[in-house]
Amino acid sequence: MIKQVSFNYIFNDNKDGCDNELDFFVNKTNYYPFNALINNDTYLSYLYGPKKSGKSYLAKIWLKKNNAIQYFNNYELLLIEKNNILIDNFLFYDQEKIFHIVNHCILNNLKILITSDKKINEINFEFDDLSSRLKTFSNLEIKQPNDEMLLSILTKLLIDKQFIINSNEIFEYILRRVDRSYLGINKIVNKLDVLSLEKKRQLTIPLIKEIL
Repeated sequence: MIKQVSFNYIFNDNKDGCDNELDFFVNKTNYYPFNALINNDTYLSYLYGPKKSGKSYLAKIWLKKNNAIQYFNNYELLLIEKNNILIDNFLFYDQEKIFHIVNHCILNNLKILITSDKKINEINFEFDDLSSRLKTFSNLEIKQPNDEMLLSILTKLLIDKQFIINSNEIFEYILRRVDRSYLGINKIVNKLDVLSLEKKRQLTIPLIKEIL
């Protein structure tokens, strides 16, 4: 049974695009990585977890808190500057370059945060030296969502889409039928948003039945 929703969730108005730790819902599924990155001075951090679990959002909070620079196509600049570094979704980038960035951070006593959807031992590395380096990092896992996290995410996403929710049964109906993952919750809310706009209808169980 899904807990009753009191409709008193408070989320910051984030129109300026700034990532605020008050907008990041924390419970036992993500408390350890949140605390390690926001409240502690961990220098070499590897954050991993399921897609849509908030890794990039948490990484952006860390980025601002530590006056860091994010790696895109600025490899040479990063090796010149003495700044903390964020590498989000590192598997998109050249692994040898990442290895040199990691060494740069270690030699200059800089913080570095690397994120991925996968655990280190699940990755087939093209550059073995990078694998060895990453195994020395603090591993921070965002776990699969529990009922409390699923309900919080569903509530936040529906509020973001400006749905008016008049019944707790809607939350329970969705959560009993949807893929109980971060990605599953995001997909169903996006589908509901498209269908609601197409049919110019507010969110109701009959509307939800057209998708689930």
